Amino acid sequence: QVQLVESGGGLVQPGGSLRLSCAASGFTFSTSSMSWVRRAPGKGLEWVASINSGGVGTALPESVKGRFTISRDNAKSMLYLQMNNLKAEDTAVYYCVEYWGPTAVAHEPRGQGTRVTVSS
Repeated sequence: QVQLVESGGGLVQPGGSLRLSCAASGFTFSTSSMSWVRRAPGKGLEWVASINSGGVGTALPESVKGRFTISRDNAKSMLYLQMNNLKAEDTAVYYCVEYWGPTAVAHEPRGQGTRVTVSS
């Protein structure tokens, strides 16, 4: 079955950086588009970034563009999210999902997520 295990979250000060990782198994990762989504306290899922199967095409919303970078290693079945210049509004639980684009939020994440807290 599909397994997605997120890691790398933590407490970081505003302006800081974190790199999230997602270990995928149970499906053909190398042919699947992938995304990161997040859920802030008391809010619904928000799309954060997507990457196509080959890793060449990416898409991000304006809220994180220029600060976040999504990447993947198909040989290791790993997905990454590099987050720079973090802001308080980035505080959320982050999930990786096996879908592309903003509509990825229509699917409940399979994993437990990794918590990111941006606070001084």
